[in-house]
Amino acid sequence: MGFSIQHLVVVLIIVILLFGTKKIKNVGADVGGWIRDFKKAMREDSAEETAAKADNSKVIEGEARTEHERV
Repeated sequence: MGFSIQHLVVVLIIVILLFGTKKIKNVGADVGGWIRDFKKAMREDSAEETAAKADNSKVIEGEARTEHERV
């Protein structure tokens, strides 16, 4: 017993009858906004990580010693 296109159409018709097209349109717009905000936040985080990596890649000159050499 599989889920076919006919089942999907019946479910969509029932959802439209229950909620109406206006409410479904509003939900679609809200979900689109959430996705857009999520992508924007991901881009900002990526830019911050890139900037942090650039700051961490600065070379500090000096002697490198191991624990045994410090004693």
